[in-house]
Amino acid sequence: LSLLASRSVFSLLIQLHQGPISMANSNLPRRIIKETQRLLSEPAPGISASPSEDNMRYFNVMILGPSQSPYEGGVFKLELFLPEEYPMAAPKVRFLTKIYHPNIDKLGRICLDILKDKWSPALQIRTVLLSIQALLSAPNPDDPLSENIAKHWKTNEAEAVETAKEWTRLYASGA
Repeated sequence: LSLLASRSVFSLLIQLHQGPISMANSNLPRRIIKETQRLLSEPAPGISASPSEDNMRYFNVMILGPSQSPYEGGVFKLELFLPEEYPMAAPKVRFLTKIYHPNIDKLGRICLDILKDKWSPALQIRTVLLSIQALLSAPNPDDPLSENIAKHWKTNEAEAVETAKEWTRLYASGA
């Protein structure tokens, strides 16, 4: 995974640094180019995010399950899309890997305030991904997207954590 990721990152860095011609043709705002360059050159620990070669507004993301969480050892795939209105509008992010979490529904949608009403143009892609990683460390059943999982978490947290660990083993091992 790391060798493949490093080759992919290397080719994307070359693509991003090729100069004004390739960037002008992409019609990407300078901010997206800068954020993408930073994501590739200074990745956050446990997070890999690289733009699609076909659409530089679409990112393939992998987040490692945080240690000492029910998701430890898991590799979770997500997709992130930057709408035309970005940064005035939040990125669209969802899990592609099935996950047992009170703040993530079966379609992979994420209940996270900064993706909704608390979004600010001062926030960046990196901030969003770090916040999602933190959500894996601290599920919040009091602000659920999945009512059934939240109820399970509140009534029998130990059992819910075991279910989350099992789903991580089943669906996120080597995603």
